[in-house]
Amino acid sequence: MQTKKQFTFIQPTEQRGAGVVPMISLTQILEISKTVPEAEIKSWDNINRLDVRPSRGMLKVSAKNHWEIQIDTQTGAILQTAYRRSDIIESIHDGSFFHENVKMWIFLPAGIVLLFIWLTGIYLFVLPISVKRRRKNANHR
Repeated sequence: MQTKKQFTFIQPTEQRGAGVVPMISLTQILEISKTVPEAEIKSWDNINRLDVRPSRGMLKVSAKNHWEIQIDTQTGAILQTAYRRSDIIESIHDGSFFHENVKMWIFLPAGIVLLFIWLTGIYLFVLPISVKRRRKNANHR
């Protein structure tokens, strides 16, 4: 999850557009997106989200079939199209890939138990060190 931007196989690299002020309309974004056959976009129903990056002069159109289209916000040119695997990996990681109830009733309790085991493990690791230090200080008095 932390290295997803370092591997283009997982998440496509962000391209740079021409300007920093978005000049294209939502209607134009939809029409441009429809021209990418892999994304299978026919209407707004086929789009999962738009991610606008004004400082990079581009926006990302994430299709529901996990294809990502990067569009220049100044010219409307398609900068890149690629399959985005990070959303699938993230949904497996948080449990929503299986079912929304799995996320809340299995993954969340398992995470809480793991946190408890981790904290008690740290305590059990530090306890002998602390006892040895106290004994050593008591013997030197």
